[in-house]
Amino acid sequence: MARAPLLQLSDLTLGFGGDPLISGLDLTIQPGDRLALVGRNGSGKSTLMKIMAGLVEPDGGARALGPGVTVGYMEQEPDFTGFATLGDWAAQALPPEEQYRLELAAEGLGFDPALPADTASGGERRRAALARLLAEDPALMLLDEPTNHLDIAAITWLEDRLRQGRAAYLIISHDRAFLNALSRAVLWLDRGQMRRLDKGFAHFEDWRETVWAAEDEARHKLDRKIKAEARWAVEGISARRKRNQGRVRALAALRAERAGQIRRQGTAALALDAGQASGKRVIEAQGISKAFDGQVILSDFSLRVLRGDRVALVGPNGAGKTTLLKLLTGETAPDSGTVTLGTGLEMAVFDQNRARLKLDASLWENLTLDPEMRVSGQSDQVMVRGQPRHVVGYLKDFLFDEAQARAPVRALSGGERARLMLARIMARQSNLLVLDEPTNDLDIETLDLLQDLLGSYDGTVLMVSHDRDFIDRIATTTLMMQGAGRVTAYAGGWSDMLAQQPEAATPAPKAARPAARKGPLPTDPAPKPANKSANKSTVALSFTERHRLDSLPAEIDRLTAEIAKLETLLADPDLYSREPVKFARATEALSQRQQALAAAEEEWLTLAERAEG
Repeated sequence: MARAPLLQLSDLTLGFGGDPLISGLDLTIQPGDRLALVGRNGSGKSTLMKIMAGLVEPDGGARALGPGVTVGYMEQEPDFTGFATLGDWAAQALPPEEQYRLELAAEGLGFDPALPADTASGGERRRAALARLLAEDPALMLLDEPTNHLDIAAITWLEDRLRQGRAAYLIISHDRAFLNALSRAVLWLDRGQMRRLDKGFAHFEDWRETVWAAEDEARHKLDRKIKAEARWAVEGISARRKRNQGRVRALAALRAERAGQIRRQGTAALALDAGQASGKRVIEAQGISKAFDGQVILSDFSLRVLRGDRVALVGPNGAGKTTLLKLLTGETAPDSGTVTLGTGLEMAVFDQNRARLKLDASLWENLTLDPEMRVSGQSDQVMVRGQPRHVVGYLKDFLFDEAQARAPVRALSGGERARLMLARIMARQSNLLVLDEPTNDLDIETLDLLQDLLGSYDGTVLMVSHDRDFIDRIATTTLMMQGAGRVTAYAGGWSDMLAQQPEAATPAPKAARPAARKGPLPTDPAPKPANKSANKSTVALSFTERHRLDSLPAEIDRLTAEIAKLETLLADPDLYSREPVKFARATEALSQRQQALAAAEEEWLTLAERAEG
């Protein structure tokens, strides 16, 4: 029997005073759907998600939820008014017996629920919004750029949490590795229309190129037909023209169809000019150390960066990546040791907080008032890599229209602010690029262009990023900041770093025996025989079984942690008399999780024994 859909949108239309942003859109989300929502910046993805959440009313069409369906939306800018801490805000909809869910999510995402809400950073607030969504566990989760401001450990935890959960979800993200790991279908919002691919994001780009090729071919055929009909209208015999008015009307209809076609938005005209080459040695750090308020950020660290190197800084939030970036560029002085910058350096900086943008000033003013871009005596010209350009023309290179040029930066989306930052740093010649979280909020197409551009850039690149795919494509050296002042350098990108780490320093493989558990541990499977028959037995698992074997340890760890929280709650001797309903619910939840844990461990043993032969 077919299950009722969770959410249906029918003939949806939305506009903001001009051409419709969304027109005639139909969408159905079923239980168990794992969807990626993709499209260009400004195509309406976030607005569509808010319509799904019931936060924005469309101009036309209908939104319908299935019976008893709950929808959770990860707010980008939540309102914390009236709440003392992040935890108070995130737990407001949770019954007391399920508060442990928030604690588990907070631990996995790496944020402190006790942080005061009025002083928390934007990243901490967004992690609180994500933790609240996960703790509430709705039937349908709507996640808008959930990986922004998360470190790689938290992103990996979130991947496992979403993969193991029962909820359907829809994700907007620029993180290819994240989308590849989680999506089973792709929704493509393109020029107000929705297309669906019932395959994961890994197949999206090939499919998109096929769609565009078919669209170009259809447009070419229509142009040829219009040209032929127009020639007939000019050269046709007057006596026959009266009898062929239908053909004249058909020509008018063809022209109207062609005029009504919405052109694909072009790609941003990104360009970098390394200018004069720097010296061969760009940065020489010798024995540098740094600490803040007694916390060691860096201890006796040395590094040499040569011209053309691409150095990525990775590690947990708070490990000091941005501090190390500032030390290496001379913005911050080390407590001990020396940093020597090479000769002929021209530096351009892309900061993660977009602090160099004046939010209340217009895009025009942000460019023309920049001392490095100002053209003497001209209020409508900017200097772009040594040549004067009209400010509107240059903004159009980055997909801004003339109306936006006079609008305040505050009105721009996150992706549009990122493009404006790129416009600023790409206007100047530079042979050292410093990129602090450059991928946040960029759409996939712009991110592709940036990657290609950095690949052919003649200068040197220092970057902080949590985007594993971006690091793999760009970095020639990866610095892993492990905390307590320890930094290890690896050749290559993220995947290369994992391959080079000694076995003792890397996390246990996902298929390894779960360690976090109360009670007797399951017996280890027999060692793998070193013969050919063992190789045959290793591949005896199906793809689904292999995936299940990989995911079970994390599920066992999660159930074990939840059981521990519930046991701590039930250890209160006065709980039953004080709150009998809470006691009953916690007891039922504990029994369910204990049964689930036993079943998961038994399943893991069965699959592991088969895999090991």
